[in-house]
Amino acid sequence: MRSIDIIAHRGASAICPENTMAAFERSLQLGATGIETDVQLSSDGRLVLIHDETLSRTAGTEGWVKDKSVEELRSLDAGTWFHAHFAVERIPSLDELFDLVRGKNILLNLELKNGMVSYKGMEEKIIKAVRDWDMEQQVILSSFNHASLVKCKRLAPEIRTALLYMEKLYRPYDYAAKLEASALHPYKLAVTQEEVASALAQGIATHPFTVNDPVEMLALINMGVQGIITDVPDVLAALTAVHTR
Repeated sequence: MRSIDIIAHRGASAICPENTMAAFERSLQLGATGIETDVQLSSDGRLVLIHDETLSRTAGTEGWVKDKSVEELRSLDAGTWFHAHFAVERIPSLDELFDLVRGKNILLNLELKNGMVSYKGMEEKIIKAVRDWDMEQQVILSSFNHASLVKCKRLAPEIRTALLYMEKLYRPYDYAAKLEASALHPYKLAVTQEEVASALAQGIATHPFTVNDPVEMLALINMGVQGIITDVPDVLAALTAVHTR
């Protein structure tokens, strides 16, 4: 079996609270070769890592991320909702994650969460951060907001982009090529072997999400995908290890 990217969805989110430093660090210990995380902006314009636009599910309080300063967000408990053992976990900044992975052979998939909330200047801020940390070769920017990815590509042609989508698209590889995207990030049920091959022929990778079942992982690997986004990087790492012996 060829090597594929093992991309930890929000870190090792099956066993750690998602999008926390504990989850990111643990994913690397479990064999991840990439980390996927969600980026939003605080009210004072800082890049923070959290999935939901609101705070109730993973940070134990009411309100929106966009309405809180970075100091307010950093004061919240981002781990107890998962298990009391993680009570010390906080909402990380993008800088903290960059510090963890810079210089390592780790792909960093940053999802811009700017579909529900239109974060003014988000693209410029992320690109500046990537360049400031010299992370251009490690980062891929993804979003369901494809107009935002086009903007990112215009601002920073050297940074890869990936199109997130849930439903099947007609000739998604042609669409990706038109938008100058480097990868397709489809929901796992929107993948076909023919589309994976056609995308690869145009130099476009396919990284489906979120795949936790080993049977589904193996089926997608056999379709020829270049990577898989998963909550359980250890399961995928073990599967690929067995099949490369």
